[in-house]
Amino acid sequence: MNKEKTSFVYVTYIRSTPEKVFEAITKPEIAQRYWGHENISDWKPGSAWQHVRANAERKVNIVGKVVEVTPPKRLVISWASPD
Repeated sequence: MNKEKTSFVYVTYIRSTPEKVFEAITKPEIAQRYWGHENISDWKPGSAWQHVRANAERKVNIVGKVVEVTPPKRLVISWASPD
């Protein structure tokens, strides 16, 4: 029996410029306005990144690595539970 690998592709359409969307993801002060989280990284390939709750608790909800960056049009990241 042939096992198929399942993959998911999520697409979101945002009415904005690539520059504004890239900043909304990579600048903590802007990201927290949309999600209540800050995305923390230096945004260089191979660097770690964290999705951190923007409150006094500062709980890390998601972690990952920056895979590829071509501002402002491409940001490829891995992500997983911090556990």
